[in-house]
Amino acid sequence: MRFRFILWILALMSTSIAARATTIVYVANADSQEISVLSLSRDSGALTPVETVAVGGIVMPMAVSADKRALYATMRSQPFRVASFAIDAASGRLKKLGESALADSMANIDVDRSGRWLFAASYGGHKITVNAIDKDGLVGAVHQLIPTKPNAHAIHVDFANRFVFATSLGGDNISSWRFDAGTGMLSPNEPALIPTASKSGPRHFVWDAAQRRLYLLCELDAALYVFDYDAAHGSLREVQRTTALPPGFAGKPWAADLHLAPDGRHLYASERTSSTLTTYAVDAASGQLKTLSQVLTEKTPRGFAIDSAGRYLIASGQESHAIAVYAIDPASGTLSLVQRYPVGKNPNWVEIVDLP
Repeated sequence: MRFRFILWILALMSTSIAARATTIVYVANADSQEISVLSLSRDSGALTPVETVAVGGIVMPMAVSADKRALYATMRSQPFRVASFAIDAASGRLKKLGESALADSMANIDVDRSGRWLFAASYGGHKITVNAIDKDGLVGAVHQLIPTKPNAHAIHVDFANRFVFATSLGGDNISSWRFDAGTGMLSPNEPALIPTASKSGPRHFVWDAAQRRLYLLCELDAALYVFDYDAAHGSLREVQRTTALPPGFAGKPWAADLHLAPDGRHLYASERTSSTLTTYAVDAASGQLKTLSQVLTEKTPRGFAIDSAGRYLIASGQESHAIAVYAIDPASGTLSLVQRYPVGKNPNWVEIVDLP
C-alpha cells in the first residue's frame, strides 16, 4: 500500500511538472528585422508574447542546437552574418552571444549533433559552408567552403552525424557528403549526386524518426519525393513521387516547406501560390504517402513547424504578416484552426523549443 501511495505521489508530481513546462515559438520576421518570441499553451494552443528581439538585418533561416540551448539566426542582407543566441532555460528569452560573418546570403542553416559545427547553403552564391561553433555556442569563422550546382537551398546532417545532404534548386539534385565530426570537414559521398526531375527545383527535405525514409519537396513543380534511406552508406533510392498541389490548381507552383508529425503517421507540406497546407498519411511499412486533405492557411506560407508532442502546427504567412496555430487530430492528422496571431513583417521561419 505504501509503495502504491509513493507511485501515486510521483505520478502527481510528474503531471504537475509537465503542466508547468513551457513550449516556446520563435518566428523570424524578415522585413521588420526581428524575432518574435511567444509562449505556446500545450493545453489550448494559445500564444502569449514573451519578447521581440531586434536583429538589425533581414532575418530568415534559423536553427536550434540539438541540446536546445542555442538558437542561430541568419541575416540575408549585407553584411551577411549569423547571430548566435543563448536560450534562457526558464523563460525562452534570447541572450545574444555575438555575430559572425558568413560567406554569402544563406537560404538554410543547420547545426551538427555535437553542437560544434554550423552548416549553411547559399542560394545566390551556389555554395555550402561549414563554420565552427565554440564551447559557449558562438559561431566562428568559415571553416570550409564548397562550390555546388546552382542555387543551393537546404542543408542538413543525418541523425548519426555521419552524412550531410544539400539540395541544388537550380541543378535539380541532392548532393551527398561524408562528414567528419572531429575535423568538421565534408567530403563527397558515393554517389555524390542524386538527381530529381528536370526543372523540379528540389528545396526542403526531412527524415523520418527511424532514418529509413527521406522526404523531399520541390519548389518549381511542387513534386514531393519519397526516398528509402540507407543510413549505413548515406544513399537514397526513390520509391514514390506525388504532389503538394491542391486539386484543380491553376498557376505557377511555388512549394515551400514540409514536416513530419513526431509519431511519423502524417506529413505536411506548404504551397505558396495556393496558400495551402496539405496533409498526407504515411504508410507505416513503406513510408509512402497518401494525400488526405488541404486547408487554406496564411497568405504565402513559407515556413511552418510542429511541436514535439505533435499537437500543434504553426504556419507563417509572408504576406499576411501573421502566424496560424492549428490543432492536429492525432488519429486523422486533420488540421483545425485554433488562433491567428499577428507578428512582424514577412514572417518566414518558425522554430519550436520545449523548455525543461
